[in-house]
Amino acid sequence: MSSYISATPEDLRDMLATIGVGSIDELFAGIPEGVRLEDGLDLPAGLPEQDVYAHLLELARKNTSAEDEVTFLGAGMYDHYVPALIDMLMSRSEFLTPYTPYQPEISQGGLQVMFEYQTAMSELTALPVSNASVYEAPSAVAAAGYLAKLANGRSTYVMSAGLHPHSAQTLRTLAHGYGIEVVEVPLKDGVTDPEAWAAAIGEDTSAVFFQNPNFLGAVEDAKALADAAKNSPAVVVGQYDPITLGILAPPGECGVDVAVGEGQSLGNRLDFGGPSFGFFCATDAYLRRMPGRIAGETKDVDGRRGFVLTLQTREQHIRREKATSNICTSQALNALGGVVYLSWLGKQGIVELGELLLQRTHYARRTLAAVDGISTLHDQPVVREFALDLDVDGLDGVERVIARCSAAGYNPGYALGRDPGGHPTGLLVALTEQRTRADIDRLAELLGEAIAAERATATATSEVTA
Repeated sequence: MSSYISATPEDLRDMLATIGVGSIDELFAGIPEGVRLEDGLDLPAGLPEQDVYAHLLELARKNTSAEDEVTFLGAGMYDHYVPALIDMLMSRSEFLTPYTPYQPEISQGGLQVMFEYQTAMSELTALPVSNASVYEAPSAVAAAGYLAKLANGRSTYVMSAGLHPHSAQTLRTLAHGYGIEVVEVPLKDGVTDPEAWAAAIGEDTSAVFFQNPNFLGAVEDAKALADAAKNSPAVVVGQYDPITLGILAPPGECGVDVAVGEGQSLGNRLDFGGPSFGFFCATDAYLRRMPGRIAGETKDVDGRRGFVLTLQTREQHIRREKATSNICTSQALNALGGVVYLSWLGKQGIVELGELLLQRTHYARRTLAAVDGISTLHDQPVVREFALDLDVDGLDGVERVIARCSAAGYNPGYALGRDPGGHPTGLLVALTEQRTRADIDRLAELLGEAIAAERATATATSEVTA
């Protein structure tokens, strides 16, 4: 890429003369003086490059990354190991620099990446159609809601309380804009209440939304939830953790119409929250209502294998009222990391990874629940994440326990009370293949010590008050 070359004074005079303006001030005459910048930006003097580097390094050290602590934090983003192979391929200039391929057929490598990614996600979800990715899971959930609105025009969404809070908030925002009512079905014993779920679905239901495993880590009966909607016009939408699909029944075998989810765990680092990518898979019935774009395979005039953009649903390509997404560039580079990761694991590897997580999570749940002051929030089957209840004083108590563990280099998990309606003394603990049995044992010690210290402080405060 060439360096940016600014316009010369001669260029400015020519441009101003072309549009019939005598000066830059005249060009901006329509802007009220009260909002004009008159004195320039109050910026400090420039620094030598090495001083800038030292300053940025100092700022970076104020962050705590997954490299600096043993983390059991999950809630949708997970500290999986990312092999060097992925960084090497994602850093190649062919993938790293291109923007949206407006003349896509000349970008055969990029299109093939999209096609291979779509193929991998279809195999993983057992659904015939995948797009080339979207931004992240919450926007994928909202896009599925819009798909349902276009498909049947009904006026209500039915949503499990086990849906990720970010996805639920995004869906509510979209629903508000279109005047769609959102009915939330509560959890019972850690999973979606089956009777309340069935009772909430009717002829006015546009779509139903659940998560598997749900936000509390519990494995839902996806087939039963989907079957409850089969006699209604509702589109069945499931948000899935892709890592768990190595051992759970895939959505396509459970009657799910649209499967979406967060792809970060597939070869993408945490990176302080992003970027990552969202996946979006569906049955053939919803092919033309999917957001984003879809790459297809074909043959050229000489019979050679080639790739094309088969579907683009942007406003620029079809009539606005039929557009399902104005996403300009999907997260293709991050999705490349996803398909490389799945290829690196292989079909057997993702099963073995799921089984490893299952075993370590079972050990962690049993070990932590045996600590004085800790109990499980539910006893449902879990794969890689589970919810605990801490015997402390509300969310503030949980936050202090987390802070005590963090001071010892361990992040014990996510405080569920941070979310509206979340369990005030709940702690969500997540496992990846990077957490060892020794890590789990040490976490149990730290949590036990932190809860005991929190209780002692609460008792002393109570005595002083009395």
